[in-house]
Amino acid sequence: MTTDTTAGGLDAVLAAAAAAAQLLAALRPRERAALLTAVADALDAAADELVPLAREESGLPEGRLRGELLRTTVQLRFFAGVLEDGGYLHAVIDRPQPDTPLGSRPDLRRMLVPLGPVLVFAASNFPFAFSVAGADTASALAAGCPVVLKAHPGHPRLSLRTGELVARALHAAGAPEGSFGLVFGLDAGRDALTDPRIKAGAFTGSVPAGRALFDLAGARPVPIPFYGELGSLNPVFVTPGAVAARGAEVVDGYVASFTLGTGQFCTKPGLLFLPQQHSLEEALAQAVRAVPAARMLHPGIHEGYRKRSSAMSTVDGVRTLAKGGTGEELTAAPTLLATDVRTLLRHQDALLQEAFGPLSVVVNYEGQDELLAAAEAFEGNLTATVHAEPGETDLVRPLLARLRERAGRLVFNAWPTGVAVTEAMHHGGPYPATTAVLHTSVGSAAIGRFLRPVSYQGMPQDLLPEALRDDNPLVVPQRVNHA
Repeated sequence: MTTDTTAGGLDAVLAAAAAAAQLLAALRPRERAALLTAVADALDAAADELVPLAREESGLPEGRLRGELLRTTVQLRFFAGVLEDGGYLHAVIDRPQPDTPLGSRPDLRRMLVPLGPVLVFAASNFPFAFSVAGADTASALAAGCPVVLKAHPGHPRLSLRTGELVARALHAAGAPEGSFGLVFGLDAGRDALTDPRIKAGAFTGSVPAGRALFDLAGARPVPIPFYGELGSLNPVFVTPGAVAARGAEVVDGYVASFTLGTGQFCTKPGLLFLPQQHSLEEALAQAVRAVPAARMLHPGIHEGYRKRSSAMSTVDGVRTLAKGGTGEELTAAPTLLATDVRTLLRHQDALLQEAFGPLSVVVNYEGQDELLAAAEAFEGNLTATVHAEPGETDLVRPLLARLRERAGRLVFNAWPTGVAVTEAMHHGGPYPATTAVLHTSVGSAAIGRFLRPVSYQGMPQDLLPEALRDDNPLVVPQRVNHA
């Protein structure tokens, strides 16, 4: 069993992180890349130890966990590649010009530098990929920021062991002491977030918890950035043409997507919009009933799912197509509800809230006006999906225009539950999907959350950071506006 971190223990972790900050930031990008690779190697080597621990604490199947651990080490190596490329620094050089339209201009050089120690709150639903050594940790370390990781209570022993492996690998690879620290307990998380030694926070979890932490970060005497991924409904809109051309395919893809991982993915499609008279209800209900009950991650999520599914199924105008619900030993079977756009708009407070678990709602719409009205009812989302066929551009174009205002990723003729680790991925969105609409928590741009710009004016070459020198010893991309 793990115990909550004491006030003295937390102070020691924060002091070590603060002492490591300048040393870690001073490492060359390729040196930090070696640190990330070392952590990835250590986790890969410990897979046969870590996966059984994760399975025991989370109830997730071995195949899912091995795939998630692989994703974790792929992310670490991905950010090592980002560092080796060096473009993330956004090094810009404006040489002096004596005769611009605005007069003489000095030598100006700009790049991104690390913020300092980062507090990462681990997620419950991905015990590897968004936990101790997950995406937030990888991108913060890559940026040159020490990480203080607040472990999730849903997998404490896994967190402790993973943290030991991360710290040991970093030390063996030459990282400064204090580059990574692990703490346990709600009080430790709150106290760390308000400590002046922490310069940014990152969180994946519920809207109430994330908003409370966001408010704490903003209420500090010196506020800090807080990058929270909170809640998302991830609506899916299907056109009449798509129903006619591949209705059975839509049924299979949708049910597989919203029940994946017992509905505990942040990108789970929570609503499916279908044209009136689509004739797919029975097929949808049968497909949902065929999905067996599965264990949820921990009692809090299990109880929250029970309450939300009960509340949504009793809304006036909502029908139950397939009744699942919760069972013994944290199990839950998928539930499928159905309604129409008028009911959805009338009961937005009840129906346009995330149900974390295997529940989704089919919403029937009549014509383009109702479809667009439904799209306009949403708050911020991580994703929004459209299924359509050639020749339906006049219907789809205005729909996409509205969805772009409300989602960070637009998906066409696919399903949103896969989040690729790539340059072009954006995993974010307007509030309440995230607290920082400009940023992503997946993909190479995630490193930007933990960097800030600094300009150097008239600085001698020997005092400039290496990335901004004319001889460019780091061989990083430089944008030189005036040669």
